[in-house]
Amino acid sequence: MSTVVMLYPGHSAEDEFPAIEQLIDGVSLPVVHTWEGPTEHGVAALRTLGEEAQLVPAATEARRHHPDAVMWACTSGSFVFGSRGVREQAAWMSRAAGVPASSASIAFLEALRHLGLTRVSVAATYPEEVTRHFTGLLADDGVDVCAVTSGDIPTGEDAGLLDDEQVADLVDAGGHPDEAQAVLVPDTALHTVRLITRWEAELGKPVLTANQVTAWHGLQLAGWRGRAEGLGALFDS
Repeated sequence: MSTVVMLYPGHSAEDEFPAIEQLIDGVSLPVVHTWEGPTEHGVAALRTLGEEAQLVPAATEARRHHPDAVMWACTSGSFVFGSRGVREQAAWMSRAAGVPASSASIAFLEALRHLGLTRVSVAATYPEEVTRHFTGLLADDGVDVCAVTSGDIPTGEDAGLLDDEQVADLVDAGGHPDEAQAVLVPDTALHTVRLITRWEAELGKPVLTANQVTAWHGLQLAGWRGRAEGLGALFDS
């Protein structure tokens, strides 16, 4: 059994992790909540979500699950700290949990590296100011962002309430030019897992979503090297 604890702020789309468990044999993705209350999509609020004082106690609590790895399952609460800050976050959590640790933001970078992709389009839920932090992180890692859309959704809880068609509309709004090799959907508050294979069939390219890449990268850190159906090209490569 490979166990990866997901440190998750608030309550919106954490039910995606049990859904992912059902698609992969021999894995466990328990959730530890780091924050109670609204998860606002503003830079200052996101920095509060991702600060050491929030993550270290949760990573310490994760030890009770005897994890092989720990993931900070919040893309915006990591990328607002920049390229250096996301690595510092991972180090805080790893020391507290006593196992390898990483974040959703790093997971996107690792997933792109694994697939050998360097040109992407981004369909984000966030206000433009927040989205720019994500595209900046990608650029710092040598990824060319061909197109960007920002949904301007105020909180993670609001994102979590979108139904499948509303989520699809958000993703489709980007247009996704041919030169983009993949589509990135970076909010862990968004329900996307059940839509990935549909999008990939329609767009003819990999679609990487926040909870999907977070689970994949965490499992890689835990030593898992399998494949799984229903989770897109990332889990089939």
